Parts: sequence; C-alpha cells; structure tokens
Amino acid sequence: MASLEVVLGVVAAVVLLGVLAVRASVRLGLPSLLIYLAIGILLGESVLGIQFSNAPLTESLGLGALVFILTEGGLTTRWETVRPALGLGIVLSTVAVVVSIAVVGVALHLLLDLGWREAFLWGAVLSSTDAAAVFSVLRGVRVRPRLAGALELESGMNDAPVVIAVILLASGESFTWVTPLLVVYELIAGAVIGALLGFGGAWALRRAALPATGLYPLAAIAVCVLAYSAGQLAHASGLLATYVAALVLGNADLPHRGGVRSFAEGLGSLAQIGLFVLLGLYASPPRLLHAVVPAVIVGVVLLLAARPLSVVVSALPFRVPWREQAFLSWAGLRGAVPIVLALIALVEGAPSAQALVDVVFMLVVVLTVVQGPTLPWMAQILRVARPAEPRELSVDAAPLDELSADLLQVRVPVGSQLRGVYLSELRLPRGATVSLVVRDEEAFTPTAETRLRERDQLLVVTTAEARRAAEERIRAVDQRGRLARWHGGRERERGRG
Repeated sequence: MASLEVVLGVVAAVVLLGVLAVRASVRLGLPSLLIYLAIGILLGESVLGIQFSNAPLTESLGLGALVFILTEGGLTTRWETVRPALGLGIVLSTVAVVVSIAVVGVALHLLLDLGWREAFLWGAVLSSTDAAAVFSVLRGVRVRPRLAGALELESGMNDAPVVIAVILLASGESFTWVTPLLVVYELIAGAVIGALLGFGGAWALRRAALPATGLYPLAAIAVCVLAYSAGQLAHASGLLATYVAALVLGNADLPHRGGVRSFAEGLGSLAQIGLFVLLGLYASPPRLLHAVVPAVIVGVVLLLAARPLSVVVSALPFRVPWREQAFLSWAGLRGAVPIVLALIALVEGAPSAQALVDVVFMLVVVLTVVQGPTLPWMAQILRVARPAEPRELSVDAAPLDELSADLLQVRVPVGSQLRGVYLSELRLPRGATVSLVVRDEEAFTPTAETRLRERDQLLVVTTAEARRAAEERIRAVDQRGRLARWHGGRERERGRG
C-alpha cells in the first residue's frame, strides 16, 4: 500500500490538474468534465497502471460526490430565478423521467433485443440529466430566466425519482399496487425533511455567534449533508432532501452569504473533479471499445426521440413556445450521474449491468462532446439567448451581507438598445447605481454623463430590495431603448407566457 505522502501528493496533483483543466477547456472549447475523465483514464490500468475495479466503493463515493454537487447547486440557485419555472421544473423531473424510461425501454427492447425489465432499467439509468453538467455548462449560457430555472430545477430534482426507479428495476422484486405509493412517499418525505432542515438551519445560523466567519460555510454544508442522512434513514429520498435544504439555505438571509456560496462552489468543483477522475480510473478502455455501437444507438434514441418527446409532454400544460421546447430538449445534458446509476445496477446484481456501465460511459463522452460545446450556438439559433442578462458575481465580502447588497455584471452586446444611452437616462431605481465601467479593457468610474457603448461591461451595485427592479429596467432599455417604460421587461416576459 502506498505511503501517506504519496497518496496526498497524487491527490494534490490531480486536483491541481483539474483546476487547470477549467482554463484549458475554455481555450479548447471542450467541457472540463471530459478532461477530468481523461485524467482518470490516464491514471488507470491501461496507461499508468493503477488498478481500481471496486464497484461498490465507486458507487458509494459517487453518491457522496453527488450530495456535494447538489448542495452547491441548491446553495447557488436564486429562488427568484427558478420560481416562475417551478411547475415546469417539477414536471420535467418526474413526468419527463417516466416518458423517457418508457421510450428508451421500448426502443432498446426492439433494437438491442433486451428483456423488458432490463430495457427499462437501461432507460431509467439514462433518463437523468446531470446536475454537475447542467450547473457547469448552463450558467455560462445566458438564456431566458424561465429556461435556466426549469433546467436547474430538473437537474437538481430528477436524480431522486431516477435513483428510486433504478433500485426498483435492478432489485428484481415484483411490483405491486403499493410500489407507486412508496415512491410518492419517498419523494414527498424527502422534500419535507429537506425543507425542515433548511429552514431550521437558516434560523440557527442567523442566531449563532460563531467565532470565525469560515465556520458559517462549514455549518451550511453540514446541514445539507445532514438532510441527506436524515432522508435516507427515514427511507425517503436523501438526494431530494439535500437539494431542497440547500435551496432553502441559499435563499435565506444568512450571515456571510457570499462566503457560503463561494465555499459551496469550491466544494462542488472539488466533488466534480474527484467524481469524474474516479470514474475514469474505474473505466476499462479495452471494454469500452465494444460499447461504441450500442452507445451510438442509445444516443440517437435519446437525442431524437426520448428527450424531445418527454419535453413536449411535460411542457404541454405550460404552453411553452416550440423554440424553448427545442432548447430544453437539447440541454438535457448527461454526465457522471448516469454512470453512478449504472454502478448501482451493477452492485444490485442486475443482468448485463457491466455492459450497461460501459455503454453509459461511452454515451456520456459522446453526448458531452456533441451537446456541451453546441449549447451556446443552439441558444443563439433558437433565439432564446439573453446576452444582456445581468448575473450575480461571486463576492466574499462581509459588508455586502451586512448591507443586504448585491453586485451585478452587465455586458452591452452588439445591437443592444443600451448603446448610446447616458447613465442619467438609464434611470435605475433608488438603491441601485453603476459603480464601474470596463471599456476596451480599461476600467473607470462613470458619471451621469457617461455614454454607454457596445461591448461595455457595467458593475451595478444594488440593494437586495432594488435588485429585481434594476434587472427589469436594464432588460427594458436593452430591448426598447432609453424611452422604455419602467416595467416593459416584466410585461414582455408575461406576454411570452
């Protein structure tokens, strides 16, 4: 067994490579998740020779990493963004899962000659969108708030029903009339446990006088992990409890909220790096070559049939425009979660589970290459992108928390009606002001007579109460110019349904 210094050195080197991979992925145009997988494969049996084939350990570590990824997703998700898409997000994470399992199951039974239960198990494993992939890719694509909110909610919540479906199908036990009731109980109980711990944790953290500011992020993360444990011990969905608890905490008035979110983002990134490197280490490249053809078949079924049909069925009650439906279909990103789900099936002893692991691994690589880099392009083609969408910066500063203030970054895109507008004409609400302008890579403090140009970047400081009105005003001027009405942005969003 390797000594402690060797293990720590290897782990530190892998983490540093993973951090540097983020910058390299931006330059190369590849998702960083693929680079993490590649690091794991290089460390594995076929290259550097590290032998690792412990499926139960990989499954357990994978679920542990998923808990931290969901925690990061919930803590950094703004309730104001996802609230308009709450209904659509819930339906996408439940009804869409059922439709996807059915479509993939029937297709694989006919195309790959799998048994019915086996085919539906494959469909369940492949029905989950990946929280890590969605959070890392989608937040770099400026789309309409309802779309972003629906996709974030779906990726955060659909792991829970999918894990239940995989365990039920892999166990081999017979289904009875009680089975649907148990599934409903696990989901509802998980959500309730998460909400209770989230509100309770927020109440306690607001009243705690901890001796160091760094203890607040640790306490918030601990509450979310406790929600997972409590959910599992109550035979409910621990993953859903984790996400709901994190969502409640992330939108509560916590002390040092900026520090909590920054710490959660760092921990989530560490979990992503560790999870994908671990899965790459577990993979066997010689076996993966035999999985290419089935992976392509499954990928075609997912992209052209299962995902679009599940989105259409889910979006029907909400009258979602076809362009947004098309984007939702293309943005159903797969990542590490399906691989972890396949490992659950393998540990449960399901038939052909090893083949399922290999096929899912290849499929994740193919879909990540196809979908991830093309998502911004699809948003532009379908005209669902919002280049001037304000976004919150990650700032760790206690005074901002004490003043209940937020920082927004706004980019003035080419063709925006913001071009030529004087700051005095922007008429931001009381409590919001443009504190900095970056133009041609030079920053300066603006005045009321500063005139905006294309490609300018603005730093807007706003109180929490004025934030929404400031965002609506910026959107309205971006779309209609300096004479836009105060609530033009809100009326337009309502007009889109």
